[in-house]
Amino acid sequence: MKKLLNNTNQLTRLDGEAINLRSLLIIKRVGWVKIALYGPLLVGLYYSALTFMVRLWDRPEYNYCYLVPFVVLYLIWEKRRELIVTPSVSSWMGVIPFVFGLAFFWLGELGGEYLTLYFSSWLVVIGLCWLHLGWQKMKIIAFALFMILTMFPLPSFLYNKISVKLQLISSQLGVTFLQLYGMSAYREGNVIDLGFAQLQVVEACSGLRSLISLTVLSILLAYFFKAAFWKRFLLLISVLPLSIFTNSMRIAITGVLYEAWGAKVAEGFFHGFSGWLIFMFSLAVLLFEIWILKKIPSRKSSISVSLDPEQGALVQIEGHTSPAHVQTKPLSKQRLKPQTRSLLNFFRPPQFIVALFLLAGTFALSQGFEFREKIPIKRSFDKFPIHVGEWIGTLQSMEQRFIDELNLTDYVIIDYKDRLGREINFYVAYYESQRKGESIHSPETCLPGSGWTFEQAGTKTLAIPGHSGGLMRVNRAFMQKGPYKQLSYFWFPQRGRVLTNAYQLKIFAFWDALTKQRTDGALVRVITPVYESEGLEDAEARIQAFTKSIVPVLDEYIPGKDVGK
Repeated sequence: MKKLLNNTNQLTRLDGEAINLRSLLIIKRVGWVKIALYGPLLVGLYYSALTFMVRLWDRPEYNYCYLVPFVVLYLIWEKRRELIVTPSVSSWMGVIPFVFGLAFFWLGELGGEYLTLYFSSWLVVIGLCWLHLGWQKMKIIAFALFMILTMFPLPSFLYNKISVKLQLISSQLGVTFLQLYGMSAYREGNVIDLGFAQLQVVEACSGLRSLISLTVLSILLAYFFKAAFWKRFLLLISVLPLSIFTNSMRIAITGVLYEAWGAKVAEGFFHGFSGWLIFMFSLAVLLFEIWILKKIPSRKSSISVSLDPEQGALVQIEGHTSPAHVQTKPLSKQRLKPQTRSLLNFFRPPQFIVALFLLAGTFALSQGFEFREKIPIKRSFDKFPIHVGEWIGTLQSMEQRFIDELNLTDYVIIDYKDRLGREINFYVAYYESQRKGESIHSPETCLPGSGWTFEQAGTKTLAIPGHSGGLMRVNRAFMQKGPYKQLSYFWFPQRGRVLTNAYQLKIFAFWDALTKQRTDGALVRVITPVYESEGLEDAEARIQAFTKSIVPVLDEYIPGKDVGK
């Protein structure tokens, strides 16, 4: 009888395990079907953003991005044992990042900013994982999900602004190193004068390329560096000064070798090879830094836990591994609730239905409704007057390659002169519809180039007779390049508003696309030299007088708050 009972218990256990196995197979099959439903919707929503992102990966500063997806998959695969023994528990908390992700989608789609769309896709993926896997599994793969952010290129206005600042810093330090070496060197903005030659520190020499790659690499090193938090944080923040220092040394070495080898050391193979050599040197410095930090004792022992579904937990204390008194049941012994009705199981959890409905609705709305009408300019800039008040102008033109790069609809460039021959350069670019990759470029990212530096920057409020409200705020920038000085005003007429920064452009483009189906707008830039025979106040009075004269003329060309008026 006892033997019979044992056999019966064994058969019951085997039958239970078989049921659990069948249930697991059903759950996995249903999971793949759900992924097959989510996938096309996600690709449809973010196709334009993702294809644009991959195109940017061809740029030298983002080549590393091709490896990031494989790194993310490896980081998840590394946690496979912990993921196996941790049950999936559906959670409504995932709705929070999911809904925020959809909100960022509309902000990026209507505001014309790719970075917002990248961040939106990341939040949506985070939300879906949280909805279906639960918080415990999310904690296990948190770092892998964080690494996805490193695939996203910076927006152009932010990249250019950082690049310009790094160019100036690297140029200044490079000149200092050259002078310490004993060479005669003089800097004008990004141009280094060696006496026998001039070196221009262009965008490719700003050091931003190596800084981005080193930052991503340092994040991975800090993750695998099992040490106190302050040590890993120190490793991360050391990347910025290290990158600036090594890039400045690269510029200085180029200047030293230029005298003996000529221009070939600053271009072609030698330029690329020196960049690679500097990157490898920086990596060696980071590894040496880790070695030094390991030598510094920590107050607390470093403890790490790894889980094995069959043997339980292994605790590693200062390099010694020992079994812990933590036992985990093998997967085959876990009691899984049988799922005999696969159709009912497909609609579980309810979070799946909510997420699928929201994704499908967002996709249908984005594809089925045009939020941007193309608003033509009131009058072509070909007819813009060259006589404005006391000013007489000469029409200028722009090379086609710049027109194609800026993606503008219409533009005008005129060099005006007053009766005394003092000049004003006037430039307007009009966009009938601003979209992703086809929006206004702020002069803040290009005016400091070619050696020009901002001495003063801010905003100025002008009294404009006949203008809406009588007052208009503009950006003001005083620039200097050696003995040459310039004063510039620029502003953004946008559907009846005058805006002064890129963030306002994105926010109001989103709002007006949503409420008015309009994203048209313009950039206006005015520049005048500050002559040696006059003070800054004289140049200020001249540019203000011209601005007050030109704004009423512009209103006849750029569409305002009400189209056609």
